[in-house]
Amino acid sequence: MLNLERLRTLDAVARHGSVSGAAEGLHVTTSAVSQQLSKLEREVGQRLLAKNGRGVRLTDAGLLLAEHAARILSQVQLAQADIEAQRGRVVGEVRTAAFPTAARGLFPAALVALRRDHPELRVRTTELEPEPGVRAVLRGDADLALVLDWSNKRAPVPGGLERTHLLDDTADVALPAGHPLADREAVDLEDFADEEWVSWPEGEFCHDWLMFTLRSQGIEPRIGHFAGENHTQLALVAAGLGVCVTPRLGRPLPEGVTFVPVRQKMQRHVYAIWRADAGRRPSLQAVVEALRAAARPRTD
Repeated sequence: MLNLERLRTLDAVARHGSVSGAAEGLHVTTSAVSQQLSKLEREVGQRLLAKNGRGVRLTDAGLLLAEHAARILSQVQLAQADIEAQRGRVVGEVRTAAFPTAARGLFPAALVALRRDHPELRVRTTELEPEPGVRAVLRGDADLALVLDWSNKRAPVPGGLERTHLLDDTADVALPAGHPLADREAVDLEDFADEEWVSWPEGEFCHDWLMFTLRSQGIEPRIGHFAGENHTQLALVAAGLGVCVTPRLGRPLPEGVTFVPVRQKMQRHVYAIWRADAGRRPSLQAVVEALRAAARPRTD
């Protein structure tokens, strides 16, 4: 009979594309992964891995068995979810990921409530940008992730995942306190056509959104600085080195920065996503409800 843990190891290699990636995802050593795969090869009587340059690739037999392993593990997830639901207890562990402002703005209140209401539940958190968060849930490295899209640039949800809307997060323009427009009640994006901008790093969803949004207003943006963390962006603005778009969720309030609303309202939508085969778990449902409650006071 095929060993479930060895099938889980093969599935991790298929999903991560390498032994080292599988080891990291499973939180074990690379030698432990290699040993499990060697035992699985002996069980099936066929080679499952072949050398590919400095790495490895799955053989035809490995690919075939990995497809079966993915289906088996999904069915195991469903069985675990059904058993947990039948017991009706919120216990065990839920691994969560969130982009930094959501982690800062939602996790503390949600985690305090979960610790109070469900003391047998352990919630692990990590910061991940939305795209890596989606991949982590798809790979099974996270049970739930907080992700986003924007009103004028939507992001599809991959197959096999479910999502629920948590909140709409309005964004303002952040200006140096001494900027000529800092005392306005509202501004238009066209007012900043000649400004230097601070942006998220190239290739990130929010950077692409910023470029798309500014260009749709006839502005060819001049990006002077790239920074992934909101604190860093605002520190550059406070130093008079540019302006930036700043969502309100989890926003720090540094000295020397003024936030001005934009007449063409900019909103990003924050969602929780999880694998469909885990959706019936009471523990997962409890985390989603705690996140909804944490988001409620922040709804505009």
